[in-house]
Amino acid sequence: MSTLRALAAAQAVAAGVAQPVATVRHVHLSARPLVLVPLTMAGEANAPLAAMVGTAPGRGHLLVVPQPRNRDQRFGFAAALADILLPYIDTHRLGSETVAVDRGKDVRQRYLDAPQLVVPNPAGVTFLRLLGRATRFRRIDGDHPVHPSVPLLGRWLTFLAERAEHPGSSTLLALSSALSLHWATGQSAVEDLHLPALLGWIDPPSGLTGAEAAARAEDPAVCPPAGPATDPDFDNRLLAPAIEAYAEADTDAPARADAYAELERLLRDQLTPTWDLMWRGLGLLRALPPGARVAGRWTGDRDAFTAHAAHVDEGGAPQPSRDGAVAAATRLHRLERAAASYAVQRAYDDPLVMAEYRLTGEAFVGEVVLADATRVDDTGRRPVLRPRLQLVTTEPVLVPVGANLYNPARPGQKARVVHVTPTADGKTEVVLELSGGMGRGLTASPGSVPEVGQRLCYTTLSEAYVPSGTFPTVEETPWTHGGPPTYDPPVAPDAAEM
Repeated sequence: MSTLRALAAAQAVAAGVAQPVATVRHVHLSARPLVLVPLTMAGEANAPLAAMVGTAPGRGHLLVVPQPRNRDQRFGFAAALADILLPYIDTHRLGSETVAVDRGKDVRQRYLDAPQLVVPNPAGVTFLRLLGRATRFRRIDGDHPVHPSVPLLGRWLTFLAERAEHPGSSTLLALSSALSLHWATGQSAVEDLHLPALLGWIDPPSGLTGAEAAARAEDPAVCPPAGPATDPDFDNRLLAPAIEAYAEADTDAPARADAYAELERLLRDQLTPTWDLMWRGLGLLRALPPGARVAGRWTGDRDAFTAHAAHVDEGGAPQPSRDGAVAAATRLHRLERAAASYAVQRAYDDPLVMAEYRLTGEAFVGEVVLADATRVDDTGRRPVLRPRLQLVTTEPVLVPVGANLYNPARPGQKARVVHVTPTADGKTEVVLELSGGMGRGLTASPGSVPEVGQRLCYTTLSEAYVPSGTFPTVEETPWTHGGPPTYDPPVAPDAAEM
């Protein structure tokens, strides 16, 4: 936990309500997200019990598995979910745009939008990942065939679960994580995974503090768990007898229908409170203005969606059960680069996020007291425009002379530290030399050089492009890491030499 977040948590306890730790929204919100609240059966690994799914608050569709241990009913649940999810995905494939690639030498197509699934918490993401793994390899013929939509559902769920691991992606959102990114509560990070308690802190009912609302929300009788796990007391008192009654009415159609209706009622009562909280939480996020770089990250999601849709349409193979050595290393490298880029983008978009870097000395804010916008450096082979600024700041400046700094308002402009001089009154004078982002001539474009009196933030965080690493091909990978064997069998001696 950062210093500022710890301070915000302490202030939340004192004020009785969650404190904002962001001034803008750092996730994309679709105009028509698909909300999914899953439930699993206790004691059975990822056995679906029920789910409520839909694209509008009053249109939640309830899916029920009356016998979660029954294999056919499990895949029946997957087929029913596919009947909802796959058409939703297809609605985002109706329009595309042409995108220039390879510096304008070629073009490709990209869908105008992408699907967005929202689940209550990270455990919901895990449920979908495991459901995708259990369904994407199923056969539609032979022994124990499944509906043709089931393996296709598994491939899309796997795609969404993998995108959820990509920092900054919004195609599959865990709502509790998205809310915790923007508000700090007075409870632990583990307790923040409980959506009712988290929303109790962020938006407590009238007359209650955040702590009181969270304690009330943790009572299963008031608000059942947000899934996918159910409350043990509910399992023992109500769910188990209802499932048993359904099983005992195997040959009695009227009794079986009554038992199913009772089971459906119980599960709807369990899911509806969380379903309502999901839309309430989305409303809180939607009230925040989006960050400037959110749209760019959503463009990356649309690129990934377009590529996977094309792979499926072309008859490509399902995602492997596990990555090979090269694929795993490439994926890890890609996620690390995305995490670093996401951290920089959040800081550039949000002064509250940048404040954390100011505390660590990776950024500072100062006032411009001198500015030479016409300075030209003629010590090289040809003269170049190199304006200089002098800033005064009350914050510690821990960057060394010669370091390159960047201003979030001018990300394409580099500022090299020339001098750092502490003053007698506890302030620090910093002289910076600017390059880039000022035009091509020896005269700076209007507004490209800061003026005296402006307060600016400079940081070591950079949005500059970092090329990806290079990895060996599968053929070049050692056999110890999944590559071809390097052992050559001995050659039989020629008969004349024997």
